[in-house]
Amino acid sequence: MTREFFELWVYLAATPLAGLTLTLVAYAVGWWIYSRCGMHPLANPVLIAVVAIVAVLAATRTTYETYFAGAQFVHFLLGPAVVGLAVPLARQWGQVRRLAMPIAGALVAGMTVAVVSAAGIAALLGASPVTILSIVPKSVTAPIAMGIAQKLGGLPALAAVFAVATGIFGASIGKYLFNACRVDDMRARGFALGLGAHGIGTARAFQVDPVAGAFASLAFALHGLVAAVVFPLAYLAWRG
Repeated sequence: MTREFFELWVYLAATPLAGLTLTLVAYAVGWWIYSRCGMHPLANPVLIAVVAIVAVLAATRTTYETYFAGAQFVHFLLGPAVVGLAVPLARQWGQVRRLAMPIAGALVAGMTVAVVSAAGIAALLGASPVTILSIVPKSVTAPIAMGIAQKLGGLPALAAVFAVATGIFGASIGKYLFNACRVDDMRARGFALGLGAHGIGTARAFQVDPVAGAFASLAFALHGLVAAVVFPLAYLAWRG
């Protein structure tokens, strides 16, 4: 059995399948731990998977390019997964239409707070202009955040790190923050999670409540769409 496992590992390590296998195994382990912890938000499976993958890559001295050669299939599936969010949103479309104005106001307020707080705190801590421009789109999903950062003159890779960290952090503490603020409406909780913690927050919202998940997916999509257009235009206008 040990010999067979060793031969399987040697084969996988020599092919792009290594990255895909590592990703799936790491998330499976993360989900197992998450389930064993009663789906406690602090035991986020994405966080566990990221830590496990980074540890393995560092221990084996595997480059990110080599890892991504196999893991890119999972990356490709993000597109269909995002499109699939339209299904639960369509089921809540009646509520969305009735709440159009509050949703628009919450979107503007949330986007403004996300940008101003991130840039302001980074500036107060002495961050460089490049770092500030990279952290501005932190609450937008990573692929869009990378594109925005590149347009603004930031670093796409750094923007991706900030975006993923924001998503994990938001999904982990969202429950406690909502409880502390006495926000009980699942529509408001879901929208806030999707707006502030993008895809990872949306996934967490679906685990809690289908209505929260639907409104999280709405905020997730609207934030990405509006930010991709508004952020570069606002930056160009500011630069004069």
